[in-house]
Amino acid sequence: MAGFWRRLLLVGGVGGLMACAPAATPVATPAATPLPPIGLVRTAGAAITASARVVPLRHAELALAASGRVEALWVALGERVPAGATLLQLEDGEGQAALTRARAAYFRAQAQLAELQAEPQQPLWDGAEAELAAAQARLAQRRGDALPAQLAAAEAQLAAAQAAYQALFAGPTAAARVEALAALAQAQAAVQQTQSAYDAVQWRNDVGALPQSRQLQEATIALEAAQAHYDGLFASPQPAAVAAAQAEVERAAAALEQLQRPATPAELAEAEAQVQAAAAKLALLAAGPRSETVAVAAGAVAEARALLESAEQAVTNLALRAPFTGTVTAVAVQPGEFVAAGSPALTLADLARLWVETTDLSERDVSFVQIGQPATVWVEALSLSLPGQVAQIAPQASVIGGDVVYTVWIQLAEQPAALRWGMSAAATIQPEACAAPCEGP
Repeated sequence: MAGFWRRLLLVGGVGGLMACAPAATPVATPAATPLPPIGLVRTAGAAITASARVVPLRHAELALAASGRVEALWVALGERVPAGATLLQLEDGEGQAALTRARAAYFRAQAQLAELQAEPQQPLWDGAEAELAAAQARLAQRRGDALPAQLAAAEAQLAAAQAAYQALFAGPTAAARVEALAALAQAQAAVQQTQSAYDAVQWRNDVGALPQSRQLQEATIALEAAQAHYDGLFASPQPAAVAAAQAEVERAAAALEQLQRPATPAELAEAEAQVQAAAAKLALLAAGPRSETVAVAAGAVAEARALLESAEQAVTNLALRAPFTGTVTAVAVQPGEFVAAGSPALTLADLARLWVETTDLSERDVSFVQIGQPATVWVEALSLSLPGQVAQIAPQASVIGGDVVYTVWIQLAEQPAALRWGMSAAATIQPEACAAPCEGP
């Protein structure tokens, strides 16, 4: 507070002294001479300097086009890989199953189209013609148009079936009876003859009696067979044979009756419908498939092919491959992790060709820079000066801290083994004409 009053008194005293001082004589103020504006003029041939950094010729953050869980990571940090090498693989069980289904659908659609476009095979023609002929014959039969030959054949089949049925109960003929009886008597005589020969030598207990004993056995077997044949001539027919013969008689009688009687309206309509269906089938084979049907089948093939290509692409998207030859400089995922589509997974860089790019080259200096001009790069971390030349100039500016700058890329004439991506550098460009064309990044 005391300081405030002191300042106040000091101001008051100064004001009083100024009030008491005599008035000064006015002096004329000389006119100000205008100064020319200061222009930013660069001396011809003067070097241009800019901060810079070491960068690879090519580098990219690689991401997957699909989401999924990482099944395998095939590369390690710092590993050099060729272009096209598989770097990472997502689980693809569902993708492979979908691809199998899409491939099967495509093959099925192709087969259906090929079947429509193929010429009918001869067996199909023959079958369709035979089916039409049979339908026409049934229709003629239903109309009562049976030919006399058909009627005669049906009557003959019935008579034969009836005769076979009656023969089962007629017994043997006289000739068969006499023949069987003669065979039976002959077999009995043979047994008696061999029995007498055996009785004459049966007291001998030596090998000579054995052949005669075998002859007696054979004669006895022949007699039993003859007796069975003779008895069979007079035996009752077997029930199965009787049933089969009776069924044949009934079938032949029904066939003859069908030929003889007129068809009902329903039977006639059915026969006509069968003829029309068979004729339409044959006409369809002759005309081939309709163009609309073929077009639909071709569309199904195209749709199936598109689905197959989509399934193949989906499986391809489950793997991350190297777009160029380079070194893995960063790994952001590990096996078992879930990766979202578009998320950076790996960083790949071509470290075999390192370049230098400026970071603060002013817009006032870029107009003096041309491709091919010589440059010198000072790498502070290595305390090393490297020769190079301007390889490319950015066509579009960047704004850094309010300053408009342009990026210039410098191709190094040599690349030391210790040079690393990201090292700081200072670039000095000599604005001279390019001696030779330079390669751009």
